[in-house]
Amino acid sequence: MAQAQGCSIFLVLFLTFSPGGAFYLYVVERCQSSSNDGHDAVLLDQIYFNKMLEGQYNSTVGIAIGYTEKAEEIAKILNKSPGFMRHQVWKTNLCKRNVPLAQKLLTPVEPYVWLRLEKAEYSQHQQMLICSAYDFYPKQIRVTWLRDGKEVTSDVTSTEELPNGNWLYQIHTYLEFTPKPGEKITCMVEHASLKEPNLYDWEPEPDSKRSKIVVGSAGLLLGLLISIAGFIYYKITSNGRMRVPTTEDVCPEETL
Repeated sequence: MAQAQGCSIFLVLFLTFSPGGAFYLYVVERCQSSSNDGHDAVLLDQIYFNKMLEGQYNSTVGIAIGYTEKAEEIAKILNKSPGFMRHQVWKTNLCKRNVPLAQKLLTPVEPYVWLRLEKAEYSQHQQMLICSAYDFYPKQIRVTWLRDGKEVTSDVTSTEELPNGNWLYQIHTYLEFTPKPGEKITCMVEHASLKEPNLYDWEPEPDSKRSKIVVGSAGLLLGLLISIAGFIYYKITSNGRMRVPTTEDVCPEETL
């Protein structure tokens, strides 16, 4: 089962604006982790001036780095300060401790899956199956194809996880194939919101079943045409029928 990954926590610490409305300076403190327990969490402090990154502290490096001449001077002073370094270590440990809490707050959202068949264009195969997963969180997901229970890797293309703009994502994967009688094709979805992989089957109709449907439909249509023709013939002949006089009509018998 896919695991939830990529926890990111953002905190704006300081933001300054000019009288004209354009911002000058802002500081962003970020805690990032790709694990559930936070053991690999990284603390990243960044300082921007006029939208340009001036300097940062990265816990994986353990020192402040300046990207301009003035920022380099400030970074050297900070790196020689025991108080600054102790504070950054404390914040890094706090970041690691808070990752599990953040993971609990970000509840996984189960994807909605749509499996459909389309005609393959510009391909050696006749048809193409599309398996789409919508509105899921977190981003990490695994969508694979199975043919009769075995994973398929050839003639398969997939998109990246696409953001919807509301913390939810979508993904689409395509399988080009030539149908075989009796085979079973499955789209398998694995995600942190699922206790076990969800399977979505597409089974082609057997040729014999399709033949019976075609023959039955043709017979029904033929019977309907014959009934309509018989009704029309009856109406025509009944409207044009004339009664032939008999001898009784010409010389009726006298009653004694």
